[in-house]
Amino acid sequence: MDAILKPTVDEEPVRPDQSQAKIPSEIRAGDFTAKEHSFDEEALRGRKESLRALLQGRIDGKTKPPGSLGKLEELALRIGLIQNTESPFLNRPTIAVFAADHGASKHPISAFPAEVTRQMVLNFLSGGAAINVLARQSGMELCVCDCGVAGPPIDHPNLIQSRVAEGTADYVTHDAMSEEQLQICERYATDLVNRLEVRGTNVLGFGEMGIGNTSSASLIMHCLTGIPLEQCVGAGTGLNESGIHAKLAVLTKATRRRPDISTAREAMKAFGGFEIAQMSAAMKEAHKRGMILLIDGFISSTAFLAARAELPEIQSSAIFCHQSREKGHSALLQQLGADPVLDLGLRLGEGTGCALAYPLLRSAVAFLNEMASFKSAGVSGSS
Repeated sequence: MDAILKPTVDEEPVRPDQSQAKIPSEIRAGDFTAKEHSFDEEALRGRKESLRALLQGRIDGKTKPPGSLGKLEELALRIGLIQNTESPFLNRPTIAVFAADHGASKHPISAFPAEVTRQMVLNFLSGGAAINVLARQSGMELCVCDCGVAGPPIDHPNLIQSRVAEGTADYVTHDAMSEEQLQICERYATDLVNRLEVRGTNVLGFGEMGIGNTSSASLIMHCLTGIPLEQCVGAGTGLNESGIHAKLAVLTKATRRRPDISTAREAMKAFGGFEIAQMSAAMKEAHKRGMILLIDGFISSTAFLAARAELPEIQSSAIFCHQSREKGHSALLQQLGADPVLDLGLRLGEGTGCALAYPLLRSAVAFLNEMASFKSAGVSGSS
């Protein structure tokens, strides 16, 4: 299967009567053209409110006290609204890991050297990273995208080649990427989501790998929220207190070079990474195609912040998987109005929060579709 790593267990749709679409065994870019997807958001809004009432009625009518399944009930409602149905199902859930290097990593912004990006991509491809283990455990497929890893292209049959350049420019002295490079990122993202849709994926998680990318995320967050930079900058890969101060000094210098940023596009070009840009564009494309978006930690949430700035309605498609220990994430989630599914003290990235949260989505859909109602079970309801 082209550039898609299958899980060790076969994932079936949760809804038992949902027939599997036939999926081509190999799909290459250019084998098809993207489908046209158009949504009348105003017309959908009225339907959503009616559907919300129907879904809530089904949830409350199950053989349990109202609200007793807690966040599972909230997830069931949200998934039904995203899929616009009373009987949602989850099919070929996939985590896309976007990887790229950052020119600013020459400065003291990370506890690890830049070559770790490439080494970790090879680890993903050999199946040995945390995300490989957790995705297999959760029955999710995994795709790895080289968006701009430094060095020669990695030759591997399960690597998606979406390289823009060998890492971004050093944003301390230059913009990280050009408008042309950002547009290339957007085209790669559209192609990826198109390929996944053809395969039948309707749940897409977003992970990343790139030494220095918490710094890019901090800068983008600062530009788009107005939150002071020092509140957006954390330990990243494990910097100590003096390392965080050195990192903050580098990022402060970068912001002084570009104090004029007012849009998400400008922030992405000035400070973003190719992996963050492709992730953000893929989120917008996946929303347009009706997919459930699983948002991982700090960097994934920052990519979502940029996507939402350009496409506000994307909020309705997102499930925020966890609250990271990275310093800026709590404030960022508040800005996004997000209530994360998990809070496990994670700060790894890679999409690990998506893999850990996904089984709860399965449970939410299962109880909605399979649990008896008071009426069908002949059980007396509360008075």
